[in-house]
Amino acid sequence: MSEPYLAIQVQMMPRDTNPYGTIFGGVLLSYIDTAGVIGARHEVLKAGGSDRIVYVTVAINRVEFKQPVHVGDVVRFMSRVVKIGRTSITMQIDVTAERGREHLFVTEAELVYVGLDATSTDRKPVSLIPKAVSHDG
Repeated sequence: MSEPYLAIQVQMMPRDTNPYGTIFGGVLLSYIDTAGVIGARHEVLKAGGSDRIVYVTVAINRVEFKQPVHVGDVVRFMSRVVKIGRTSITMQIDVTAERGREHLFVTEAELVYVGLDATSTDRKPVSLIPKAVSHDG
């Protein structure tokens, strides 16, 4: 796995609450998906891939809500690569909440993205990382 990358950090607001007064899980899922895309793009670019790739979510393998998130919490979405395939990348997203002096592990998820060529209209998957050119002899 890669080193954790801070993809997003955001303070939770009252508009994001469910009827019980905690942050709605769908709001967290939206941030998780966005953090995964940001992290995937970061890792692919770091490995020499193109900046013309569009990432689409193809699977959310797992999401575990471990603790509730509260209004005012500063929430960090850390991403890291689980696996890079030819056209897909699997990302782990770990979510922590800063609540006063506490730092709480609140949610984790694993998502899979496929890379598409942003300049093409056929929307077919593309290689994320170019193959290394062999320099023999």
